[in-house]
Amino acid sequence: MPSLRSFSPTALAIALSLCAIQPAAAQGTPASTIAPTVSAQPHPWLTVAELRKLYKDKQSRFLSVGDLTIHYKDEGPRDAPVLLMVHGSESSLRTWDRITQVLKSRYRVIRFDLPSYGLSDGPTDKAVKALQPTDVPIALLDKLGVKKVTFVGVSSGGTMGMYLTARRPDMVERLILSNTPSDPVDTSHLVMPKAFLDAQARAKETGFRDQDFWNQFLSYFAGDASRISAQTRKEYYDFYRRVPEKNLIALIARIGDGKQASVEMAKIDKPAFLIWGGADPLLPESAVTAITRYLSHAQISKVVMPDVGHYPPLEVPDRFAQLIAAYVEAGTPKLPQ
Repeated sequence: MPSLRSFSPTALAIALSLCAIQPAAAQGTPASTIAPTVSAQPHPWLTVAELRKLYKDKQSRFLSVGDLTIHYKDEGPRDAPVLLMVHGSESSLRTWDRITQVLKSRYRVIRFDLPSYGLSDGPTDKAVKALQPTDVPIALLDKLGVKKVTFVGVSSGGTMGMYLTARRPDMVERLILSNTPSDPVDTSHLVMPKAFLDAQARAKETGFRDQDFWNQFLSYFAGDASRISAQTRKEYYDFYRRVPEKNLIALIARIGDGKQASVEMAKIDKPAFLIWGGADPLLPESAVTAITRYLSHAQISKVVMPDVGHYPPLEVPDRFAQLIAAYVEAGTPKLPQ
């Protein structure tokens, strides 16, 4: 797998955190109108156990992969076509809440929290040595007895999908990728508002990303900040005041320096649907051209939504769900066996 790159805390937050946590079911409030949260406790961290008490629900299930406990959900008819949905770095399976609600009447929707995120354990040193990122979805699908899926991934969750398809082409029928990097991530071109720069400076100084940081972050990377609800903003803050993990991104699929990633992408010969937020400041429409070039043996379809940022499943979940169904049911309804 691609090697781990070094990131400063700010670069890590930007380059690896670029993915959603929960679709906005209702119109939210722009970050500019949300007051920062000031706590008497300097760093109000939450443990994984505390997060599970807050956010575990009746659909929550847990799987052991090596010595890790992985949180997942499995909803919808058992005999329906399977969608495996994977969030990006510093997000959670809540990315897909609204989309699951829309689609689970006719699809079996499986999603999980990547190691270190949501309600899943962080990798131990032993797990880092024993596992690679794609071991987690493979173990989950094996446990559930699922042989084939349509893989749906956003940001680095899409990277996971590409590596899984290259490793286990028998498991993946088709790929649906949203704002997924194919080259090493570069943030040098980003022009950020002062409020976001101030929030980053504060996070660097204190070692803690407060509510205002996440308000500014989510608004900056959204095409329309009003689509990100106040509840989503609060949940994002809660999940990412989790006690810091020693091996935070060790089991996250990454592009790294791009060399091995390009080899893996060239192995993919499946249908692939690119759903892109064209207003993404990090991975604009030119990134669609790049990933299309790397997926040289895949059968590519594309939709670019010019009003949406880096978080299409978060910003426009109903539109995203419609596109998934249209692609599976009409775009690629019958695949060669």
